[in-house]
Amino acid sequence: MRFVTWAVRGIAFILLLAFAVKNTEPVALRFYFDLAWQAPLVAVLAAFFAAGALAGLAAVLTTVLRQRREIQELRRATRLAPAPASVPQLPPAPDG
Repeated sequence: MRFVTWAVRGIAFILLLAFAVKNTEPVALRFYFDLAWQAPLVAVLAAFFAAGALAGLAAVLTTVLRQRREIQELRRATRLAPAPASVPQLPPAPDG
């Protein structure tokens, strides 16, 4: 199974490397006030991909932190809750 995983990773790496080699032409991103940024297309794509991944992680992080806090509160409430009263035992049934 490890061989298959490494084979898939290797193929993905080779495909991405070929993509990067084919897209080295400089592109210009134009901003307001005549500001421009020139970089290879693959660098621009990688930068925007990384920015999107970071934005996605930031969006998920708030939910994960809220859920962790709620779990801690529930565990604390469970520890502090009084123990349930013992259930009375019924007398044994008469033989007969």
